[in-house]
Amino acid sequence: MSSVSQPNEQDDGLEAAVDQAIAVCGGNLRATIRAQIVANNFLGSEVEELRKAVSHAFTRGRFRTHTG
Repeated sequence: MSSVSQPNEQDDGLEAAVDQAIAVCGGNLRATIRAQIVANNFLGSEVEELRKAVSHAFTRGRFRTHTG
């Protein structure tokens, strides 16, 4: 039995996304990594803002909890 796993459709999609990111950055791997870090930081701050908004709305009674 081989220890190398066979690629599946999900892996193909990931590989295509990696290739596309590298192509968008003109083949420059440092620029690709930099762009991904910037995007990740942006999304992280968006998540934090949404978390604050939901917490604030929850404490003001705008959301009801469901019990069972």
